[in-house]
Amino acid sequence: MKKILMIATGGTIASEMTPDGLAPELNPQQLLGFIPRIAELCRVECLQLYSLDSTNIQPKHWLGIAAAIRENYDAYDGFVISHGTDTMAYTAAALSYLVQGSPKPIVLTGAQKPIWFDSTDSKRNLTDAFIYACRGCGGVQIVFNGRVIQGTRARKTYSKSFQAFSSVNYPDLAVLQDEHLLQYIRSECSEAPVFYDKLNTNVGLLKLIPGTQKELVEFMARRYDGLIIESFGVGGLPEYEHGGFYDAIRGAVEQGKIVVMTTQVPNEGSDLTVYHVGGHLKSTLKLLEAYDMTTEAAVAKLMWILGQTCDFNEVERLFYAPVAKDILYSVE
Repeated sequence: MKKILMIATGGTIASEMTPDGLAPELNPQQLLGFIPRIAELCRVECLQLYSLDSTNIQPKHWLGIAAAIRENYDAYDGFVISHGTDTMAYTAAALSYLVQGSPKPIVLTGAQKPIWFDSTDSKRNLTDAFIYACRGCGGVQIVFNGRVIQGTRARKTYSKSFQAFSSVNYPDLAVLQDEHLLQYIRSECSEAPVFYDKLNTNVGLLKLIPGTQKELVEFMARRYDGLIIESFGVGGLPEYEHGGFYDAIRGAVEQGKIVVMTTQVPNEGSDLTVYHVGGHLKSTLKLLEAYDMTTEAAVAKLMWILGQTCDFNEVERLFYAPVAKDILYSVE
């Protein structure tokens, strides 16, 4: 029988009602008490790492989860992380960079309704997560509503429905139905994982809206070591009459800041070469393009890279080197 470590971080799945609304209160042993079936699937040991609404999760917590996995890696066959849904995609992406090539499954799950609700998705999601931790492939995945999603490809696309997550620009890895696992794609794993313990969290994300002022771009470019800009469509910078966007980005690049262009559009990715507003930018400035990556993955990957180097050429090499299927577009 497989031995699985459950790492609890809080979230809706563990929430109780308080005068101000739902808040994480239940520990992992209490969660498992609602699902005796899991004890028949595997031996479970529990670690209460945090008790947080996932809105309050920060990069320091990603490092804490990765450190807990590293400290316990040799003693277990797999890991189940219970987590709030709101930032779960960011955590899954971050763990994909902090724990690379794991031959053991590292599974994140949670719920849209607390486990004590009559109509809850908690029991199915938690049971499926343990099934996948016992029978599935290595690497970091989200298991939710019967779907297994690559950690670098997940995005929360529904705020209330049980089908909370979608896999962006990449197929689901597997599905689970009535405790049957159908594995479509097997993750690429190493003989042993490679762990990282450093992030540069001085990374900002700017979502453009029509009429965004250049002063905001200038401020964020000064403030952050790395700036990700979510532009419109396939990507580009506005060329307003008195915009000054190009000069703001050029100044940032000349100061050694790392700028990544991506798109607000969920599917199909960016391509700066299509229009002048993107092509001029890409052909004249040393910046990066996220292509088919999710914003969540781009943010986490840039934090991971800048935790190692600020040299543009090395940042560029690492950014375009695929990790856990985070980018399919080849720049060669």
